[in-house]
Amino acid sequence: MKKIIKKWGLFSVVLLLSMIMMIGCGAQEQTMKDKSGAASNDKTEEAADNNGKSFPVTITDDANRKITIDKEPETIVSIQASNTEIAFALGLGDKIIGRSDYDNYPEEALKIQSVGAQDINAELVLSLLPDIALVTDYHYKTHPDVLQKFEEAGIDVIVVGSASSFEDAYRNIEMIGKATGRKTEADEIVADMKDRLQDIKDKAAASVTDKKKVWVEVSPGPDIFTTGKNTFMHEMLESIQAINAAEDQDGWVKMSEEEIVKLNPDVIITTYGYYVENPTNEVLSREGWAEVPAVKNGNVFDVDSDTVTRPGPRLIEGVETLAELIYPEIFKQ
Repeated sequence: MKKIIKKWGLFSVVLLLSMIMMIGCGAQEQTMKDKSGAASNDKTEEAADNNGKSFPVTITDDANRKITIDKEPETIVSIQASNTEIAFALGLGDKIIGRSDYDNYPEEALKIQSVGAQDINAELVLSLLPDIALVTDYHYKTHPDVLQKFEEAGIDVIVVGSASSFEDAYRNIEMIGKATGRKTEADEIVADMKDRLQDIKDKAAASVTDKKKVWVEVSPGPDIFTTGKNTFMHEMLESIQAINAAEDQDGWVKMSEEEIVKLNPDVIITTYGYYVENPTNEVLSREGWAEVPAVKNGNVFDVDSDTVTRPGPRLIEGVETLAELIYPEIFKQ
């Protein structure tokens, strides 16, 4: 029976701060093989790498464990919104029979049975009996008994870990693609993302002569949080030659209004318009912010949070949107 492990990053302003951590895990004992047997296995894995639909395939998930998937999965449960987006982008939407409570993209995902989020509805998942369950490191850390039951029932449990960079997102896409027989599709998605990101970097490097300072606000007052280094937003701003006003911070951090005003940003980006009505006006009308350049010049914009924080194929759309909002004279067509 295969063991599982996991490593994930679930988006939530405060919960993410306490939840995200690297989960170490013990290595599973494996039967010793002679050199010829090991070479044969290496060839099998190489063949699988070259042909995404060749099974069995062996992957190393984000808990650093080797998992062999005997045949192409026909049914999938994905208990993380980013993994669901990836699966749909890989053309696996018709195979997903269970999703997380927070899945909202694409629209078709909303029609799929929800099986929980941080807390998994284990009985429901077991009744669905998927071939594969895509879980997170939070689940691995807090629900090891549940995941063990899944494995005992014959479900291949794959830990898809936290992501805070484009490279992390690329690896997640490639791993899910290989595990589901969609390696070719995964490679194409990653190649497209890399090409588009490089185009933006090249254009910004050639055209941006006056870098703008950008304040990113991921939750509104009174508890205002921003994104420092080691976040997608920081990497995105660097890609377009913009300055993260909170570049001396790390991860997701809380800052006071007094601290923010002193940063004097040229542009303010909010990411919470999906639950706060008219966030732009809320920022523009704040007492004591009138002389902040971004407020004075009306350069306050709300963007779709999922495209700048969720590690999936739409991250590239987030970069493109930020580029157009911050440097419209360069990127807006």
